[in-house]
Amino acid sequence: MAVPGEPRWSIPELLADRVGRHPDRPFVRVGDSSLTYRGTADRAEAVATGLGAVGVQPGDRVAIISASRIEVVELMFACARSGVVQVPLNTFLKGEFLRYQLLDCRADTVVVDGPGLESVRAVAAELPDLRRVILLDREPDAPALPGVEQIAYSDLPTGPPVEFPTPRPGDLFSLLYTSGTTGMPKGCMLSHAYFLQVGRAWGEDLCGFTSEDVIYTTLPLSHLSGQSQAVMNALNLGASVVIDPVFSASTFFARATEVGATVSLGVGAMAHALAARPPSEADRAHSLRFCSFTPLPSALQLAFEERFGVEVSQLGYGQTECAPISYDTRNGARDGVRDRDSVGRPSPWLEVRLVDSEDVPVPAGQTGEIVVRPLAPDRMFDGYWGKPEATVEAFRNLWHHTGDVGRIDERGLLHFVDRKKDAMRRRGENVSSIELEAAILRHPRVAEVAVHAVASRATEDDIKACIVLSVPGEPVAPEELFGFFRDTLPYFAVPRYVEFVPALPRNAMGRVLKHELRANPLGPGTVDFEALGLTITADRRRV
Repeated sequence: MAVPGEPRWSIPELLADRVGRHPDRPFVRVGDSSLTYRGTADRAEAVATGLGAVGVQPGDRVAIISASRIEVVELMFACARSGVVQVPLNTFLKGEFLRYQLLDCRADTVVVDGPGLESVRAVAAELPDLRRVILLDREPDAPALPGVEQIAYSDLPTGPPVEFPTPRPGDLFSLLYTSGTTGMPKGCMLSHAYFLQVGRAWGEDLCGFTSEDVIYTTLPLSHLSGQSQAVMNALNLGASVVIDPVFSASTFFARATEVGATVSLGVGAMAHALAARPPSEADRAHSLRFCSFTPLPSALQLAFEERFGVEVSQLGYGQTECAPISYDTRNGARDGVRDRDSVGRPSPWLEVRLVDSEDVPVPAGQTGEIVVRPLAPDRMFDGYWGKPEATVEAFRNLWHHTGDVGRIDERGLLHFVDRKKDAMRRRGENVSSIELEAAILRHPRVAEVAVHAVASRATEDDIKACIVLSVPGEPVAPEELFGFFRDTLPYFAVPRYVEFVPALPRNAMGRVLKHELRANPLGPGTVDFEALGLTITADRRRV
């Protein structure tokens, strides 16, 4: 890990340092578009000037709804340069999910690609703060949003350079929304220095990457993973990063070799997809020496290494609020111990503790909630946007409560056991049960609903919705209900299973007893949309 006393940077300061050292070195490539370090700095200045000319001021929130593309990288660094707060939103959000987050951050400017424009159009009437939409894709025939200025990204003014004050390392850079275990999503306030240290921790400290590495990933630029673990990782190293908007198991290794990649970052589902392909002579015909796939069972890690000839790690454990909390001891282990079934050793820059429901530490080897607090600056988020009560609750007793359950073994390695039961993770995304239930309740035939996770054959969850109909005895056809889900929910939040029940089990206080629902996850009355052929293909996920 980094040592005390080294300089703290803001993002523009570190970029300027890298431009001074190697201005023409390739920095970021997204698809077929690329920027050198100097090109990134130049585009950041130009876009920052353009945003200022149309009325975007330091401290304003600019929401970005777009698939990964080079303009998103330009916007990241432009916001960092000008003191604007970027709010990258999940590209698959729609309906109530999208409306809530835009309302919560009070963004007056939204930058969208084509599908993003249509998603915003559907909720624009309920966004009183929205003043302007910046279009990454020219759509001259697209009807205007009433009362909202529409500007093509390519038409942003290119006036004389503006003198922006250099941001401080601890200044707010980004709001990233996380679906917690309770309540609606919360915007994590993340500073320049936090963004940079996350990238440094994953790359230099944990993986042993160097300036000579080329990082290849399909992690989205709407997530901390794509922005910090990939882009800021490369910036810290002075290395290069290649980002493709879409993962393809059939072309993954060939594409990595084409771009000269030496290392890759991804999620566990990608490794499953690669391992599921028929073996071939091309399995080892690639340029990669290391891959991170999180989470990934130890048996598959070993099988992957044996088949593809590349070292594999699931790196560690963290969340948007604090990353990494622990890390795989493959690099720089204090005692040489590595356990692929653990999530590694707690970070030396954090104090990590396991506690019971009353915040009392549990004995070694027993399970408890994972709580953390920093031992150095910039190691955690700065609170939840507009939610001081939630911030105080999360930091009760001066420890940040992750909402996750784990145990620490006799070697000091952390094992992730479970997340709070009302949280689900699907397709690499966290899903709040409360938010999903609120969206399903908008169906006119649904009186009550409770959702919960169902174990999946992959590494994440499937989702089940237990529904009480408003008119008992008048069932809703699966095709009709699935159509409602498809049109109003992000694809990753669409339940796979539905069961119509006469009533939800509740305790004396009226709380739904979800443990009783989870005890019989796939009873005889359960409808499996996937078995009925009702799925959302990749090309329909943003429609």
